[in-house]
Amino acid sequence: MKDKTTALTSFMKQRRMGLNDFIQRLATNSYSCKHPEVQSILNLSPPQDAELMNTNPSPPPSPSQQINLGPSSNPSAKPNDFHFLKVIGKGSFGKVLLARHRTDDQFYAVKVLQKKAILKKKEEKHIMSERNVLLKNVKHPFLVGLHYSFQTTDKLYFVLDYINGGELFYHLQRERCFLEPRARFYAAEIASALGYLHSLNIVYRDLKPENILLDSQGHIILTDFGLCKENIEPNGTTSTFCGTPEYLAPEVLHKQPYDRTVDWWCLGAVLYEMLYGLPPFYSRNTAEMYDNILNKPLQLKPNISNAARHLLEGLLQKDRTKRLGCTEDFIEIKNHVFFSPINWDDLNAKKITPPFNPNVTGPNDLRHFDPEFTDEPVPSSIGCSPDSALVTSSIKEAAEAFVGFSYAPSMDSYL
Repeated sequence: MKDKTTALTSFMKQRRMGLNDFIQRLATNSYSCKHPEVQSILNLSPPQDAELMNTNPSPPPSPSQQINLGPSSNPSAKPNDFHFLKVIGKGSFGKVLLARHRTDDQFYAVKVLQKKAILKKKEEKHIMSERNVLLKNVKHPFLVGLHYSFQTTDKLYFVLDYINGGELFYHLQRERCFLEPRARFYAAEIASALGYLHSLNIVYRDLKPENILLDSQGHIILTDFGLCKENIEPNGTTSTFCGTPEYLAPEVLHKQPYDRTVDWWCLGAVLYEMLYGLPPFYSRNTAEMYDNILNKPLQLKPNISNAARHLLEGLLQKDRTKRLGCTEDFIEIKNHVFFSPINWDDLNAKKITPPFNPNVTGPNDLRHFDPEFTDEPVPSSIGCSPDSALVTSSIKEAAEAFVGFSYAPSMDSYL
């Protein structure tokens, strides 16, 4: 049992790495690379998506241009407006910190991104997509809110709602799986958020327990919109190979055009994981896992209701044209018998009492954050404005490079 727990914890930790890093590891594993499905996935033949076919990059902007944070920008804001208290999350380009505003004493989650890291991986476009999606979320109850953003010479700052009930990932890691009523409640709130994004012609593309937070009362908050694809009409498709390995839909692995039903596949994968403790086609062997996603029939143990079984079979349908949600999108999901106990108006009004209360005592209560983050010291550079601190030559170089940077995706830039 101890070995199983250790293996599960190791699996959970490994899932935090981005797909780009994952692909690099996969590519260096000779055993995995021999598998025909993995060879197909790693085959860098020209993709069909226009966003990856730009072989003629636009002329670089003039040196006077900065990254445009648009209407979210607060040009008078600066890092030392905040007292940065704890690291509460980490990503490919920076950290998320708990911060208290020095003037109004309000607590925020401040996402601090390194321009140099964004530049290195040619990710400006996805950073701006995240900003755009945050701006479109006016007041949806299950999506994280952006208060404003600002930038310094070397960093971008996004000032977000502070949510401290913990990642769904963290609670699953601790409890292994959830009872069906609890899983239904979370799945309903997630589906409501996805349905709202779809109504704005946005496909989320990266649903996983790490991107699903619980607020202080226990409601779902969807976060991290960096892989969102905008302007996808109801019948529109895209082809970019992106997401998280355990949750990639078959059509994404096949490098075929896909549509908004990719989000319903991911909802099925997350619901399955909530009920069973692991993603539906998971294997420690990557080649086998990809083969399972593409070819293995869905296997459901008998310890769930017929309604849950039917929903999972509909969401985890390998043929996207037959997947639940392919015709009427969110309407099909919310009308499914599995969700018949849910009053959707009450759900969206947060009138349904969550099945689990995180019982946080206040903003300083960090019990539901992974110590992997909170034990890390807050970098002293986070709260420094370049005009009040010594700007090193390397920072100057990064700033100048970022100003002159135009997005021209390379074939090895998946995320």
